[in-house]
Amino acid sequence: MSGPPRQFSPSAAKMFRQCPRRWKHRYIDKWPDPPGKEALVGTFAHRVLEILCNEPAADRTLERARELAAKSWPATEANPDFRNLLLDNTAQRDFRWTAWNAIEALWELEDPATKEIISTETHVSTNLLGVPFRGVVDRLDETQEGTVVTDYKSGNLPPTNRRDESLDQVLLYAAALKVQTGEKPVGARLLYLGRTRGVMSTNVNEDNLNRATSHLAQTWSSLQTACETENFVTSTGPLCAWCPYVDRCPDGMDEVSRRASAGRLRSDAPARRLLGMD
Repeated sequence: MSGPPRQFSPSAAKMFRQCPRRWKHRYIDKWPDPPGKEALVGTFAHRVLEILCNEPAADRTLERARELAAKSWPATEANPDFRNLLLDNTAQRDFRWTAWNAIEALWELEDPATKEIISTETHVSTNLLGVPFRGVVDRLDETQEGTVVTDYKSGNLPPTNRRDESLDQVLLYAAALKVQTGEKPVGARLLYLGRTRGVMSTNVNEDNLNRATSHLAQTWSSLQTACETENFVTSTGPLCAWCPYVDRCPDGMDEVSRRASAGRLRSDAPARRLLGMD
């Protein structure tokens, strides 16, 4: 059994909290975890917005975004992960429209031409309360008050009771930037570009930085214990229907079957194919 990883990202921490067994298969067993349609939509939208935000402010227009999307599309179309989705022409058109709708949503939330953007895709790597943390910040903006951490989400706004946890990601980026640069960002934002759109933002202060880093450290401690004891529990729930390893997880398949029998398995759940429902 391998020990804990040399670096720990927000996505890895989130996966471990959701299901330690899935984390083990992904990061220790190195089983393939190909991105699904939603993840690839997000990757495409992020790429277009990254290029756009590196343009001069006056050129950050919807028309320019449309041009960049057209130029970026061939690379996505040739991506093996995209090809493995086996989308027919109708499904590919739906993919492009979904991605474009996410890109276009930015202008409903803000005008990027009015933002003073310091950098995009900024890598952070540092020690946070003993955790070897790493991440990539979508955008760093400069305001009159100071630096603001901005991250895009191509999905929907989370429910109110999960919003503090969602903001942990950008707060961790802020904490890492504080360690690396000696300057604390003044704000952190998540821009949700899905069907339910909106901005979640918070001022950065010592209290919420401590909360976010403490939560990360607790997850890291649990992961270390799991590695030492070789005990990675299975946490079942709705996400089992999207897990790439569910067909090799008896607990997960039981959960999916129960949900299907109760009529609670979403129509877009990949696990439906395993049950012969699609």
